[in-house]
Amino acid sequence: MLYVVILFLWIAILLYLVLGGADFGAGILELFTSDKNKDKTRKTMYRAIGPIWEANHMWLIITIVILFVGFPQIYTTMSIYLHIPLLLMLMGIIARGTAFTFRHYDAVKDEMQIVYNKIFVYSSFITPFFLGIIAGSAVTRRIDPNANNFLDAYIFSWLNVFSLAVGLFTVAICGFLAAVFIIGQTPDMTERKRFIRKAKTFNIAAVLAGGLVFIASLYEKIPLLNWVFDNPVGITAFSLATLSVIYLWRIWSTDKTNLMRALAGFQVTMILLITTWKHYPNIILLKGGGYLSLIEERGNDKTIAALGWALLLGSLFILPSLFYLIYSFQKTKEEALRNH
Repeated sequence: MLYVVILFLWIAILLYLVLGGADFGAGILELFTSDKNKDKTRKTMYRAIGPIWEANHMWLIITIVILFVGFPQIYTTMSIYLHIPLLLMLMGIIARGTAFTFRHYDAVKDEMQIVYNKIFVYSSFITPFFLGIIAGSAVTRRIDPNANNFLDAYIFSWLNVFSLAVGLFTVAICGFLAAVFIIGQTPDMTERKRFIRKAKTFNIAAVLAGGLVFIASLYEKIPLLNWVFDNPVGITAFSLATLSVIYLWRIWSTDKTNLMRALAGFQVTMILLITTWKHYPNIILLKGGGYLSLIEERGNDKTIAALGWALLLGSLFILPSLFYLIYSFQKTKEEALRNH
């Protein structure tokens, strides 16, 4: 049952990166949109993120619950030594959700809309940025349980070149996912071409940011190159991700929007596989050569068994409901496009 729990943890992280990433990316797209096109982008975004807006943070909650219940030592370590980026990420989530609700449903349209818009777009950038920082910090070996001062324990554990580079890479991936997801959500060919250009731009930005991550890993002496190219799984995943990018660029001008989304999601899947496979089951690499393992730091067997069954049974209710939610929103959007 332990491996069932670990699989659910990995899938929850993946779905949060893909679905939550597309959600955050909608705000990032708006941030990098000219003033004359912001309203169009905003309206298209409302139609596009409806299904995942209602459910995307569910995957983050599942991730937190799995770590809290099944791997308390790992949860405690992250909560203590990475509490600053965690707090900033959570504040970004709250600010973003609040701003989205008020700017969309506020009965009074006044100058506060400007404030809501700014909060929404900047928190859309900040949240995935710190999410990436947290992910990068887990493998930098900067977390020091023996630190005897505030800076070493709570600042330098995450404030480093590699973690910042991973943060920027995560932002670029989110913008890319959102642009790909929104393609096809408008019947206007001019708008469609505009989002294709944005998808291409963010794809290039993601590749450049990915290169920056590799450079930062060399600077920080993190064996990222070995994790990717020193095993057949990493090499295969990297090759498949590269081929999917090439094929995606060949079909930009077609109507294969679902295939585009599938390829974008596949690329994120391969990236997550690359970065987790080599040092599995060690989820956090500590300073001095230590680590926290999903095998060694698991809870007692009865807790893991109960958690595993809860996840299996819960998925029987959650997944069909989620699919129906997406289906319902998709049918509504199709009807709106036909009536446009």
